[in-house]
Order: sequence, then structure tokens, then C-alpha cells
Amino acid sequence: MTGRIHRRVMLASFVALAFALPAAAQQNAILYEGARLITGDGSPAIENSAFLVQNGAFTRVGRKGEIPLPAGANRVDLSGKTVMPTLVDMHGHFGFQNLIAGTMSKDMFNRDNLTDHLQRLAYVGVGAVVGVGDLADRSDMHGGRTHWSNIALEIRNETIPGAALFKTAGPGIAWPGSGAQGDPSRVDVAYPVTTPEEARAAVRDYVKMKPEFIKIWVDDRSGTKKTLTPELYGAILDEAHKFNVPVGVHNVKLSDAKLMIRDGMEGWLHVPVRGGDVVDDEIIRLVKDRIARNDRPHMWVTPALITAWMNTTGGPNRPNWLDDPLLKALYSPQQIEKYWGAPLRKMTPGDVARAKREFAADGKNMMLLRAAGMTVVGGTDTGQTRHLVAFQNHLDLESMVAMGLTPMEAIRAATSDGAAAGHFNTGLVAPGRNADFIVLNANPLDSISNTRKIDKVYLRGAEVPRAQYAAKWATQMRTASR
Repeated sequence: MTGRIHRRVMLASFVALAFALPAAAQQNAILYEGARLITGDGSPAIENSAFLVQNGAFTRVGRKGEIPLPAGANRVDLSGKTVMPTLVDMHGHFGFQNLIAGTMSKDMFNRDNLTDHLQRLAYVGVGAVVGVGDLADRSDMHGGRTHWSNIALEIRNETIPGAALFKTAGPGIAWPGSGAQGDPSRVDVAYPVTTPEEARAAVRDYVKMKPEFIKIWVDDRSGTKKTLTPELYGAILDEAHKFNVPVGVHNVKLSDAKLMIRDGMEGWLHVPVRGGDVVDDEIIRLVKDRIARNDRPHMWVTPALITAWMNTTGGPNRPNWLDDPLLKALYSPQQIEKYWGAPLRKMTPGDVARAKREFAADGKNMMLLRAAGMTVVGGTDTGQTRHLVAFQNHLDLESMVAMGLTPMEAIRAATSDGAAAGHFNTGLVAPGRNADFIVLNANPLDSISNTRKIDKVYLRGAEVPRAQYAAKWATQMRTASR
């Protein structure tokens, strides 16, 4: 047996042992009592709550004393704690990044690495995610196939103990070279199309994957690249809707957003109007009209303003989130300093002022579109080395509040509204939903940053082995730093 195979066998044995007890325990009814409960639907928190979990799902929710302890059930006292649903991320680029080494490649998009990312997400209280721009065997648009890994299509059908649920939006469609940017490992993942005929052919191949939605990029990267034209993205929308598959877009310009709303675009993977463009009365009318006509009325947006908000914290004073124990459990001190510590410290007052203006402008656009009827949901755009997988789910909440949402509205966006958009049976503390919840040591309604003060995380009724995960990652980080 080689050393690599031996290590994998040992790891598999360790994981099986680690999860044996929680998996068995969830079959017994457990009554949790005494916590402040944020259910995720935006209703007022339930003080001194009670909720019953059995077979991995919530079965009853109310106040302490209202729910009797079933025969053979256990009781857990959560007095002094706050409970909220686990988060949902509708916009992540998981699997490509080696989080320990800080590198990216297609070779990393494998079962072990994608599972590691899903475990890290579970560690911070994320219960379900949609991968976007995922590696998948697709047409090469020249009569052949890419023969890339289909691990994303396999894992979406699995429930991995101690890991977030996973769905995929597949590889995406873009003008050649204008899709995902950054590391070269992701630049050629999307279907490359330049004609309406190619666009329709790409959609016909794409829908065979049964993606959660089709992702497209419509961004000329500040005039440096060609991008999908209205004729091309119009063909994609028309063809996708023939198969009843929704489409989500990364776009920038107001003019494109208006045409997309007219053509039935369902999702936006960034603020629909940004980069200096301003929401006007016409686009507001278009959104309201579509809703009034019940014409694909559910339009969702992941604002993904996290990194923009993080830049507003730059300057000589170190932001407190850089020293959060949650972040330190996930990333080495060297990576934290390289990705954000040094870059933020080097920002001049002018840089910070510019970042604040840009964040405020994009946030105002989003709030206007939200008021018109678009639904804000959680989505981080993480997956490049500087975008902190898992930790930024909590900074996403902070960016939403900075944008103008209340803490309760931000929590709803990142839990039940995200779950509805992604068709997950999570994100809500209610009978019949997966028993996915976070136990917090502080109240996020007082300060949204309190979602980072995690005591425990439960997925499908089983406690996530956070201490074991943290110990494993600490060992890996120490080894990598030698």
C-alpha cells in the first residue's frame, strides 16, 4: 500500500468514526429549549424558544413549555444562546482552490478538495451552496468533449455528513475568454460562443447536466474584452426557457439589465446595475411590470458586495475581522496578511474614500431594485485565492447591512430567501425543514457581526465536528509553513 493510499484509507476511517455518533444520534428526538430563536422568515425572534428535532428535521417550533418532551427524547438547554438557520450561498466558485497552499488548478477540482470546501462552509454555519462556473464534461463546441471531471454533478446528489449541501450551475456560457477571470484554471471553463447558433447549441448541451440555473457572463471588463451581445444572450434566454431552465447573469451595464429583464432573466450574480451606471425609472417600471404580469416574477440577486465593503475598511487601522478566530481557523496568518492585511494597510485615504463611494453607489442601486421587487439573497463570489471561502459568508451579511438592510433582513436574505431561490429544504426553522441551525454566543440582531460568534453548528440534526475540523486544518497549515 502506497503512502498516499494509506493516508486516504486512514482519513476515510477517521471520517467514518467521527460521524458515526452524530449520525446515529439524530434518529432520536431532541428538544432544544431556552434560546432566542431567529427562524429565518423575517418574523420577530422567539424569546425563550423551543424546537423539536427528529430524524434530521424540525418537527415542532414554539416557546419553552409549549412542546412536551416525547418519550425517549433528550432535552438540551440553550438558555443565553441565539439560534438561527444555517446560511445559503447562491454564488460560489468552489473546488478549484487549494486553501492550504493558496494555489488553484483544474486538478484540484476533485472529490477530496470539493468536500473539504463543503466542510469548511459547514464549520462557519453554511448549510447549502450553489457552485457556479464548475468544471464539467461539456461540448468543446467543435464536435468533441472536454472530458473534464463530473464530480460536481456527482456530489450534488449526495448528502455528506458534516458538510454543506451542494448544487451546481455548471460551467457557464461566455464570449471566449470573457467569462471567469483571475486564475487561468477557470478562464476556459465556460462554453465559448460567438454566434446565436453556437449559443443555442451550448444551451442544448448544458441543459443535459440539469443545472440549478445557466450562468452567463456579460462584461467587457471595462472595455478590454469582447462579451456576449444582446443577440447572443437573447438567444441563450430563449433556448433555456424552452427547457424551463432559468438563467443567471454576471452583468454590469444598465442597458443590458433592461433588455435582460424584458427577456425573462431570473437571476443576477452581482448588482444588476453598477460600474458607474445608475438605476433609472425605466428599469424600475420593467421590474414592477414583470411582477404584475406574473411573467417569471421571482427575480433574485446576490449583490456580492463583500470585497467592495472589505475595501472600505482599509487604511492604517486594522479591521477587527482580520483577527477573528473564525478566519484564523480557516487560513494561515501568512495568507491572511498576503490577501487582505497588507493590501488594506497600503490603501491611501483617497483609495478608501473611492472604495466607499463605489460601494455606496452600487448599494443604492441594489436597494432601489430591491424596493421594486427583486429579492436579495446570499452569495459570496468566493473561490479565487483572495476571496476567502466560508469566512466571507459572514462578511456578506455585514455588507448587506452596510448596504441598507436591517440585520433581520440580511439574515432572511442569506437563509430562507436563498434557500427558496436554490430550491433547498433548509434556511428556515420550521416543521419539515432540515434541522440545519447555528447556535450563537451573541445576538446578531444587536450587531450582525455576532453571526461569527459560533458555539455549535448542526446539519440535518447532527452536530458538525468543528473542533476536529479546526485541528485538522491547523495541522495542515503548520505542515505547509515549514
